[in-house]
Amino acid sequence: MTGRSPARKHAVRIVGGAAALLLAGPAAAYAEDGSAGRGGDGRGLTVDGRFAPASASVPPGAVSYDAELVPAGSRIRVEQRSGAKGTTVTLKVRGLKPGHAFGVHVHEKPCGVDPQAAGAHYQHVKDPKLVNPDNEVWLDLTTDRNGDAWTSSHHSWGLPEGAANSVVLHREQGGAGERVGCFTVPFGDFRTGVK
Repeated sequence: MTGRSPARKHAVRIVGGAAALLLAGPAAAYAEDGSAGRGGDGRGLTVDGRFAPASASVPPGAVSYDAELVPAGSRIRVEQRSGAKGTTVTLKVRGLKPGHAFGVHVHEKPCGVDPQAAGAHYQHVKDPKLVNPDNEVWLDLTTDRNGDAWTSSHHSWGLPEGAANSVVLHREQGGAGERVGCFTVPFGDFRTGVK
């Protein structure tokens, strides 16, 4: 391994469509792999990251706001697969606090040093009365004894380019709560082959 800090590693792989995407900062991009998710036709992306504190010298793509619940070096992977039957978002985490029930949602904006930087939950139909897993992407999970877990959410609708840009981990499950971690993800509507 090089002298790079593992807490700043960030990789993106786009599947289907055209070329690879390269993010700002330490990153690695991978070309399409043709894998198919529940959406059915193999279009989507996979983004991997390691959490680092918001105070890191280089702003990380995966930000921890609570070192007890989301320790530095814990890992996150988000996969989005889109097709004719809709969009599936899958979340996998490793090394978080064991046995904890996290609320997790897709948010509108990228992560930042301030936990509020990610903005509000992405809503398919924007309406403050429709804060629910049918209108939003909810990925609530409970970690096992190693702090690992995975979950997924499927919807008949896609995630338009620029409208959904992060996954936020909340202290408790449900519609809201204190933000304890955030991971920037360049979601897009891959059903059309265009991010």
